[in-house]
Amino acid sequence: MQEKLQFRETINPVRKLAMKEERISVFDIFKIGIGPSSSHTLGPWRAAQLFLKSLKNKADEIYSVQVHLYGSLAKTGKGHGTDIAVMLGLSGYDPVTMETASIDRILDEIAASETIQLHGDLKIPFSPETDIVFHNSESLPFHPNGLIFKAVTKSQTSIEETYYSTGGGFVVCGESDDTALLPHVKLPFPIDNAADLLNWHQLTGKPIWEIVLENEKVWKDEKRVREDLLNIWHVMQESIFHGCQTKGILPGGLHVQRRAAELNQKLLNGKQCAGCDDWIDLIRAGGQGFNYTLDWVSCFALAVNEENASFSRVVTAPTNGAAGVIPAVLQFYLTFCGGTEEDVFRFLLTAGEIGSIFKKGATISAAMGGCQAEIGVSSAMAAAGLTQVSGGTAEQCLMAAEIAMEHHLGMTCDPVGGLVQIPCIERNTMGAIKAITASQLAMQSNPSNAKVSLDNVVKTMWQTALDMNNRYKETSEAGLAVNIPISLSEC
Repeated sequence: MQEKLQFRETINPVRKLAMKEERISVFDIFKIGIGPSSSHTLGPWRAAQLFLKSLKNKADEIYSVQVHLYGSLAKTGKGHGTDIAVMLGLSGYDPVTMETASIDRILDEIAASETIQLHGDLKIPFSPETDIVFHNSESLPFHPNGLIFKAVTKSQTSIEETYYSTGGGFVVCGESDDTALLPHVKLPFPIDNAADLLNWHQLTGKPIWEIVLENEKVWKDEKRVREDLLNIWHVMQESIFHGCQTKGILPGGLHVQRRAAELNQKLLNGKQCAGCDDWIDLIRAGGQGFNYTLDWVSCFALAVNEENASFSRVVTAPTNGAAGVIPAVLQFYLTFCGGTEEDVFRFLLTAGEIGSIFKKGATISAAMGGCQAEIGVSSAMAAAGLTQVSGGTAEQCLMAAEIAMEHHLGMTCDPVGGLVQIPCIERNTMGAIKAITASQLAMQSNPSNAKVSLDNVVKTMWQTALDMNNRYKETSEAGLAVNIPISLSEC
């Protein structure tokens, strides 16, 4: 096992150096899906869908299917719902469109009948207990989030495919690089790092969001880009609003009490709202005091990640575990700073590009880089987006992103019980607050005097990820995960 882990650590710097011409859309960074994890839930779900496609015309011949989970997917897969994700994917459901209220019923039917319906029609024998295998002591060499699908036909022919969930819902088939499943396009403003982005700004005079928009128009026309980004925001805002109205205990066995709804009611002094717009009006009526505003930022972030932990629909930003930071900061701006739909559009374009720079130069996978790769990246994205809509320059946007990440460097991923709850949910509140602070600090600074560039901090984050002990990379083998009894209730 040690040899495999060492190989994994040495192969990735080579892969990073080779990752030129990686063209990522903001819609690759912002993906609508179901919680609790983009790498452990959404990615394996997508892998299951890809495996079904690989069967092509052989689907009717399939007699049995097994799923083998390795590395971090095995160690924390139960807590992250990896087994649930692959079953739903094999059953033909899509995380963007399926009715989340039906998940429990579908899983109960699979367990009771010990069968699964591939593509929703071909019924084959399947036992979740024996046909989903958790290889807790093994890790595949390319990436810690590896899984293998094995099918056997009625004529005893074997079909096998290996996939890697590389973070943020991105999936790699085999040991190719992360770009293998992305369309190859020629962009008017190719960007591999922050220096490229700044260079295009200086050459054209365009703000960051406008440069990104020109690139996005290679994939979609401007009207569609706008519509789809506003739909992304609609899903984000729905997760905030629903999370602020929903009380109860989070699933998974830790007995974590949902807090957003109670905080919401406390801040509103018990006032009831008729809908999301009315709710926002009630919040604004409470004033703009520092403590009041700070509490709402925390409430917004808690709400999203409590929804995420409940297998509800959220948006990767850039991951599910960090899904609350950007919605919280954007909702803060819209609620307390008078933002508009145009600000939403510009904020998300700017934030999305910062996320892609981190993915290209480092990682957005906690299993590869610890929590700095999730909360740290989301905080940097939010800081840049907030600076953009607050009137900051391109240089200040990049400075804000750098400040936000600089103060997340080295953050480990140590989920208690393998669940995206402790410390993940509260970390979203801290990431949101740091993003706002980073933006304000950058807006009051002269970037030409900065000693650390965004590219410096991306490089440092990647080096830190390589140096980090694997026990702190989403394995639940160290940190809070081993010091907090599983039976302990939310503190």
